[in-house]
Formats: sequence, C-alpha cells, structure tokens
Amino acid sequence: MRVIADFHIHGRYSVATSKSMEIPEIARCARVKGLSLVGTGDFTHPKWLQHLHSTLREVEEMGLYVYEPLPSVYFMLTTEVETVFEHEGRVRRVHHVVLAPSFEVIEQINERLSRFGSLSKDGRPTLSMPASELVEELVQVSSDVEVFPAHVFTPWRSVLGAFGGFDSVEECYQDMSHKIHAIETGLSADPPMIWRLSRLDRFTLLSNSDSHSPQPHRIGREANVFELRKLCYREIIEAIRARDNSRLKMTIEVYPDYGKYHFDGHRSCKLPSGEPVVLSPREAMELGERCPVCGKKLTKGVMHRVEELADRPQGHRPEGSIPYVHMLPLAEVVAAATGSSPFSKAVSETCQRLISSFGSEFAVLLDAPVEEISRVSGSRVAEAVRRVRSGEVVVTPGFDGVYGKIVIFEEGG
Repeated sequence: MRVIADFHIHGRYSVATSKSMEIPEIARCARVKGLSLVGTGDFTHPKWLQHLHSTLREVEEMGLYVYEPLPSVYFMLTTEVETVFEHEGRVRRVHHVVLAPSFEVIEQINERLSRFGSLSKDGRPTLSMPASELVEELVQVSSDVEVFPAHVFTPWRSVLGAFGGFDSVEECYQDMSHKIHAIETGLSADPPMIWRLSRLDRFTLLSNSDSHSPQPHRIGREANVFELRKLCYREIIEAIRARDNSRLKMTIEVYPDYGKYHFDGHRSCKLPSGEPVVLSPREAMELGERCPVCGKKLTKGVMHRVEELADRPQGHRPEGSIPYVHMLPLAEVVAAATGSSPFSKAVSETCQRLISSFGSEFAVLLDAPVEEISRVSGSRVAEAVRRVRSGEVVVTPGFDGVYGKIVIFEEGG
C-alpha cells in the first residue's frame, strides 16, 4: 500500500503558527492533499498534548492514531525541539525532529525533557542540553523513538548550518551519532545537493513540510512516499533505519531554489537598480561574503554551505539512493497557469474541481494523465502540471528568509 507521510508540522501553540492548526483542520487538509499519515507536531507542549488526547484515538497494534470523523488520515506522535549548548567555544543551536510510538512514551519523554527547559512557552521548546544528551535521554525511554536533525543545511538552528552548526553529523551527536539514521532535507535543499557529501551517504533522506498552516499549499509541500505491507509505526521506523528503497520509494521535494535560504543575500538592502541583494555562492565569495550595499556579512545560503562541505561534483548519485520528484503545491501551479493569486476564488474553484475529479492534490500532481487534467480544467493548467513534472520551470532563488519565485510560463508564453 502507498503511504504518503509528512512527519514535521507544528500545532497552534508554536510561534508564528496559524490558530487554525488544530487536529480537525489538519486532518481535513491532509485528506485534501492526499496525505495518508501526518505528524502531530509539538507533543511536548502541555496544552497541545491535551488537545491530542481529546481528539485522537489510538488504533490498536499500529502505534498510530486517528481523528474519528476522518479515519482515512493517520497521525504519528511527533515533535521538534531545539537544543542549545556550547561546543568548542561556540554556542550551537540545533533543531531535531522526534517520532514516538505512544502517549505513554511521550509522557516519559516530556518528564525527562522538562528538566532542561520550559515545555510550555513554545510548541517547539528550547532545551539547554547537548544534542548527544537529547538522544541519550530519548532512547533510554524507548528504543522505538526515532530522532533526526531538521532542515539539515538551513543557516540557523541546523546541524550543518552556516551559523552555529557543525561540519558533520557525528561532530554534533558525538557518541550517540550511531542512533541517527536519517536527516531532513529542508525546503532549500534536495537530494542531489546532499548527495555531494559522501559523509551523508549512510543517512536516509526525509522531506517534510515544517508547516505552520494546515492549508494544502503548506502542509505536505514536501513529503515521503512509502510502499508498505502494513501501515504501522514499527514498519515505518524500520524502513527509515534500514535506508530501504523498497519501502521508502521516493521523497517529494519543492524546487530547492524556491526555499527561502537557497542563495546568499541581504534582504534589508537594495541595489541601485532597486533589486534585492541576492547572490550565488561564487558571487558572494568574490565579495568576501559581504553585502555590496551595506558591507555587513551576508546571510549564507544553503547552496553556499553545500559548496563548502561537498567532496563530490554536481550530478553524483550514491548507490542505493532513494528517488525523488520535484513538485509544487497545486494552487501555485494553477495560479501560474491562470495569472491569478494562489489565494483567489478562481484558483480555489479550479483546484476543487481537480481534487473532486481525481481524489486529492497529490493524485492530480503525481498520477493524473495530462489529457484528463485538460478535460477538467483546460489545456493551460494541464500544461502547467506537465511542465512542473518534467522540470520545465524557471526559478529565481530564495534568499535570507525570502521565498524564491517560480515561473512556469514565460511572459507571453
């Protein structure tokens, strides 16, 4: 059975998160998207945990949960935490995603983690502890708990980020690095970028939305496609730990240029032309990594960080690597085809027609024949889907917290 999973989201008690991010709305939007499995996010937060208890029912022998009015969408208990610690004279801040099999286990996790920081200030708590100690505490609770670093190359708060990160996963997790089986690509990176680092070959690559909104253009914008004999927590964890491409069939990725930290830049400054300061790694290095307008240090993007750490050329693909596809949210594809806003009524109506015809957003984007899409929504929308599938798009890279811009049809095209 095919299972499309998004493990990393946030609930309403995380900073800068939609107040509609509650289980009923998450389940509804996940079904529209075509997600079979979605993380709960934020199980460390007391109020969110109370909400999970009140809305979710455990499915026996699965280690997963359902919201009974929409039982086709399963939930896995997940959270993201930040560890803050000093290493070799520098303060390091690293985000980690945690997967757990039961409420009983997370009650023990929360009791342990509460000794290292407040769990009630934010859905993603900040813990004063080394990354290695976090992993040690978690696996002592249960060997079924899985931990992996979030958005691996993001400039801030990531394991290999330019600011406060490390040069290897092993340096971060120390003697507990053997317990790390996966890394999350993040929106600004994709598998081909990660394949350039031989030191990352042993890790399963996972892609998740890190969504702060339940809307289908956010939730599931990156996801993981499994082919499982049985949908249950243990089989998913085994597939991740084994880097098994017979069970983890592919990841769904946004174009990495679209991510808001792909290139170097300085969003607060403008060039004489009025254009923002956004630079490729080579251009940034030629300027000494300084903003050409104000002279301050640029925000180093993910591509630049990959170039610093890579020991392989572009195009290298490790043996046994898990496939991937580049994809965009349906609303953005339809908007590009029609010249409308992704949030307009016309775009919403077109998306609804397509989803009603094919069953879900992923069914439209991944599976529906182009000629059938044309029949439902017209040839231009169908052509837009075809171009996205085949990579025939132009992307202006994102930088310094600003999302990139994707052009599917050139002006007049």
